[in-house]
Amino acid sequence: MRKRRTGGGSRVSSLISGLGLKTVCQEALCPNIEECFSRGTATFLILGGVCTRGCSFCSVRKGNPAPPDGEEPLRLARAVRRMGLRHVVVTSVTRDDLPDGGSAHYKKTIQGLREIKGVEVEVLVPDFQGRQESLTTVLEAGPDILSHNIETVPRLYPQVRQGASYKRSLWVLAFTKKQCKNIKTKSGVMLGLGESRQEVLEVLADLREVGCDVLTIGQYLRPTREHLPVQRYLEPEEFEEYKRLACSMSFQEVKAGPFVRSSYYSNASLEGLER
Repeated sequence: MRKRRTGGGSRVSSLISGLGLKTVCQEALCPNIEECFSRGTATFLILGGVCTRGCSFCSVRKGNPAPPDGEEPLRLARAVRRMGLRHVVVTSVTRDDLPDGGSAHYKKTIQGLREIKGVEVEVLVPDFQGRQESLTTVLEAGPDILSHNIETVPRLYPQVRQGASYKRSLWVLAFTKKQCKNIKTKSGVMLGLGESRQEVLEVLADLREVGCDVLTIGQYLRPTREHLPVQRYLEPEEFEEYKRLACSMSFQEVKAGPFVRSSYYSNASLEGLER
């Protein structure tokens, strides 16, 4: 299952690379990259392109990252101005090597974007190893949406998200909502890894219990032969059924489909929340 490449989005790609920036669209081999670049949108990847963890589903390189680039927040803000973006998504690799997990860099990035009039900021953050002070640092900068992906069901965490914790991921969302009720929270689930329908519904219930506002549900697609194999490709009707069930649980916004990813049409998600 792969999207057909259209060849669009070269202007966005050139602008981003010209400013020495990275996008998760490129690093994670996202199937929507051509479509999003053609629409002039991108999810910026800060804190380098090397992750300290090695999740079995993710194509981002694992290793020993370089120190954070102090000028990166300025270059990112410059790119946003040039692209004329209204909604900006910023994410990062997991930086367990840093005492604060990279939270100060997130804060500086958000503050730089806040100086651009009319820009809404969404951050897709790691779990910061459960450090309350690190997550608080990010929240103090005032993002509009804080996203943290639960990814899969608890039973599959040892195979899918080595080094992560299901309860810790729920904590990120719960703590955010408790501390800052005005910040919308968001999470994503990928299917096709061997989970059962009942397990998925239990994850959705857990997300609602911690106040998650926005939900994305997509199909796991194997990036390379080195990654976890797909156990099952879901039918479009199954995604529609999960969307219907999630909406019945009172999520404010739900997107579900084979190619849906956590940042896919994220600007539309915020518009939906504002209506």
